[in-house]
Amino acid sequence: MSSTAELIENVYHAPNVAFILQSVSERLKTEAIKRREYYALVHEDTKAEFINGEIVYQSPVRMRHWDASMQLSALLHSHVLKYKLGKVGVEKVMISLSRNDYEPDICFFSAEKAAEFAPDQMHFPAPDFIVEIVSKSTEKIDRGIKFTDYAAHGVSEYWILDPERQTLEQYILTTNNDDGEAAFELRQKLTKHGLCTSVIIQNFTIELAELFV
Repeated sequence: MSSTAELIENVYHAPNVAFILQSVSERLKTEAIKRREYYALVHEDTKAEFINGEIVYQSPVRMRHWDASMQLSALLHSHVLKYKLGKVGVEKVMISLSRNDYEPDICFFSAEKAAEFAPDQMHFPAPDFIVEIVSKSTEKIDRGIKFTDYAAHGVSEYWILDPERQTLEQYILTTNNDDGEAAFELRQKLTKHGLCTSVIIQNFTIELAELFV
């Protein structure tokens, strides 16, 4: 896959670069209108995300997804609350990035970031830590656009949890030394059991088998 720097260079050297930029600008204006329509449509009972100009609705989850989400979020919430590390969000927290809006399965904001939030706030910045629990319908997005977008917006740690395969992948944000571009690097992958310790959330460790009760 081409890096951002390579893509920019390719566009810059194209003889029709002015037309390309004009077309992109017009499409982004149309997308901004759709995004405002999305904000008007979504409500607390609807799980939907805005991704590259399209509203993506999420179907109901299977029991194994629900169980894993409840187990991990409960462990994380208890730990963060006990040590006053920040704030944990589950499913309906809308993360509004520069272009897209996501509702990750689980996310964590440091105490410093959370201190800036208002009680009636509905749109939140990039968290420090995100967990996406994949299913057949969401895996392509979780490993594709979200993987790239979360890194680009400075999410420091990203876990991909697969309840069907009983796997956990832990990714840490790194910077490419050649072009300075942020990207996730796999730290470890566990299957069925094993300990995973967060790099971002102080002293938070889980045994993978605990999530699949």
